[in-house]
Amino acid sequence: MRTPPNLTGHERTFDPGDLIVTKTDLKGRITYANRVFLNISQLDLNGTLEQPHSLIRHPGMPRTVFKLLWERIEAGKEIFAYVVNRAMNGDHYWVFAHVTPSFSESGQVNGYHSNRRVPDRRIINETIRPLYDELCAIEQRGGGRKDGLQGAYDTLHEKLKNRGLDYDRFIFSL
Repeated sequence: MRTPPNLTGHERTFDPGDLIVTKTDLKGRITYANRVFLNISQLDLNGTLEQPHSLIRHPGMPRTVFKLLWERIEAGKEIFAYVVNRAMNGDHYWVFAHVTPSFSESGQVNGYHSNRRVPDRRIINETIRPLYDELCAIEQRGGGRKDGLQGAYDTLHEKLKNRGLDYDRFIFSL
């Protein structure tokens, strides 16, 4: 798998009628990717399957959000989140993601399924980007990687508490 180059600062977009779809195993390795995902990420199917979904992770995306995401889906719950991803050429693209666990016939979680749509630009610019910048800054402060993550996670939950909202209500209030 190729390593993405440095960030270009250029934003890629996709059609509002398009839906990005991927499926992963329990460890987050890609088991299915639709054409929209492959095109916007600049990936090919053969080189993508079995790769970690984190290969498109953008450094401007707070680890805190992924911590929350993994907590939810590993517990068998769905989550909605705004995510910035990185294409293989260093461009970025924003999505509004809906991630759900997939279940076996016996009811056990056996993977994850994510659908992503074009996000509302106003929400990204006015709320999400400033919040994510703040969370990333907290994550990068001294005290170590684990302490930074916990500090940002606590900050997010304190902000939600101060607004009288849980995470889901916050996302859908935007």
